[in-house]
Amino acid sequence: MKLKTVKKWVSALVSFTLFTSLILMAFVVISTKASGGEPELFGYQLKTVLSGSMEPEFKTGSIIAVKPDGDMTRFTEGDIITFMENEERLVTHRVIDVVYSGDNVMYETKGDSNNAPDSSLVLSENVVAEYTGFTIPYIGYMASFAQSKEGGALMLIVPGIILLIYAGFTIWQGLSQMEKENQSTNNSANIEEVKESV
Repeated sequence: MKLKTVKKWVSALVSFTLFTSLILMAFVVISTKASGGEPELFGYQLKTVLSGSMEPEFKTGSIIAVKPDGDMTRFTEGDIITFMENEERLVTHRVIDVVYSGDNVMYETKGDSNNAPDSSLVLSENVVAEYTGFTIPYIGYMASFAQSKEGGALMLIVPGIILLIYAGFTIWQGLSQMEKENQSTNNSANIEEVKESV
């Protein structure tokens, strides 16, 4: 009886894990395609870390959550900001100094593991978000992969196929169990008939 209960729990756990994986993959692929880049969730942007300049705060291949809203002149020393280094490149580094020049607010930034500060000051207008402290290691590789056509298709198809195979296996197991129970019932009935005839 205990073995049956354990089997049921394991089966439910595997089904839940596969189904959750499929939903997660679908979310990553769809939100990545919809946003044209990294996915978004509840107003937070999920960015992929492409270098080790901020280790050990977050590692290469991690996903970090950044908040894009608010006054971009509010940051102080120690805050971690995401800014446009140029038209094509976003960087997430720590503020090490705030510089005021007339009406302009600029930040001196540095990667935690870099030996020197970044070569140029960051205008507050070029800051796009603030790092929230939320990071998931290694998932960024998956998000980057999802941005490609092949990656997006594979991330949806593979978990779906696995889920279908597992569902088929579960149905087959259930039918086999029912067949055994029917056979057992028939055997019991035959034994009773033999006893009665004797």
